[in-house]
Amino acid sequence: MLLSWDDYNTDENASGRAQADPAVAQKALKHAAQAEKDQTKAAEVAAAIENDTVEESVHAEIDTATSTATQGSSKASAPSGDNIARALATVEEIDVAPGLEELEMGAQRVCVDDKAMINCRADLNQLVPFKYDWAWQKYLDGCANHWMPQEVNMTADVALWKGSDGLTEDERTIVKRNLGFFATADSLVANNLVLALYRHITNPECRQYLLRQAFEEAIHTHAYQYCIESLGMDEGEIFNMYREIPSIAKKAAWGLKHTQDLSDPNFKTGTVENDQALLRNLVAFYCVLEGIFFYCGFTQILSMGRRNKMTGTSEQFQYILRDESMHLNFGIDVINQIKLENPQLWTDSFKQECIDMILQGTQLEIEYARDTMPRGVLGMNASMMEEYLKFIANRRLVQIGLPEQYGSISNPFPWMSEIMDLRKEKNFFETRVIEYQTGGALSW
Repeated sequence: MLLSWDDYNTDENASGRAQADPAVAQKALKHAAQAEKDQTKAAEVAAAIENDTVEESVHAEIDTATSTATQGSSKASAPSGDNIARALATVEEIDVAPGLEELEMGAQRVCVDDKAMINCRADLNQLVPFKYDWAWQKYLDGCANHWMPQEVNMTADVALWKGSDGLTEDERTIVKRNLGFFATADSLVANNLVLALYRHITNPECRQYLLRQAFEEAIHTHAYQYCIESLGMDEGEIFNMYREIPSIAKKAAWGLKHTQDLSDPNFKTGTVENDQALLRNLVAFYCVLEGIFFYCGFTQILSMGRRNKMTGTSEQFQYILRDESMHLNFGIDVINQIKLENPQLWTDSFKQECIDMILQGTQLEIEYARDTMPRGVLGMNASMMEEYLKFIANRRLVQIGLPEQYGSISNPFPWMSEIMDLRKEKNFFETRVIEYQTGGALSW
């Protein structure tokens, strides 16, 4: 016969009353015996004192024994009213000022003009009113584009990867090198977001997007691990490429050099020097790490997918590219907004430093392209990739208000622009369209 919840609770309570825990009972008896012993000892010593048979040293023993007996008794029967009174007293003494910097109770409410990208003293907990609507819109778009790696079918990739004649050695090298770089690069990106940038960007709607971006970086790292695991690759080999393959190690070292200083807990903005350090980090992070270092690998894997090879891996890279494109656009907007609000930072020498960083990143990515494509493959070669990377570098320079450095360069892979627009239709019965959005974000 099935029991109702009331019957279940009744039976359980009855059982509990019928069978007391012997361990608990034994412990209670032990405490009671000890308390009785302490009280007896105190009484004996007191009687001895009355008869003048005890020296002064025994007085200490009296106090100890009496205190122990009293404390044991009070612990057993401490009134709940005392606990409540202590809690109320503590609450009354709470100081509401800490954490609000210069704000005080009753201070004027935050308005839009009080908000700033860096060095803002307005209350960071007040999300609205928005000052940068574009940041909030990017947060909403990022939420609408949510996806998870397990949603992508990897069956065809596994069969192709394990087949004896499915891929050439050059194609296999491309897949392994890219998974090796990206599997650890997005961890570096996430660390920079969480440990450095989030602390120093003082606008709440931008912080909201940074939290979304950090989650997306975790999804990307998950996606690379999912591909590696699905294909049965040597995880030790893939995840250690950033320390063993020179072209990958150089990119990782460059990224760490230009982004790790802000993670120092003692670093604070507020001076021209430190504000420039933050801006330098943003340029290196968004314009180079996410704006240049990813593009050779993305182009290679997506070109493979266009040839109906490694279609599951390619599909995941398309979702990642969609996310990264939004990250890049957000970062460019943040950089330009900081420049607008802090023109004293954008000096000629600092501009030159930014140009140098972008050119260094471009050269590192060109070396990576040569390493991964010693011969022509997938309708491309290292020379074409070099031209493409210089085209990308010119775009990054112009986006932050700097002059092009590579003259007139055209895009040798126009199909990449089409993929980044995310409007390419796919057979719905074979896979999900790449411009998929969560249902709550769709307009019918």
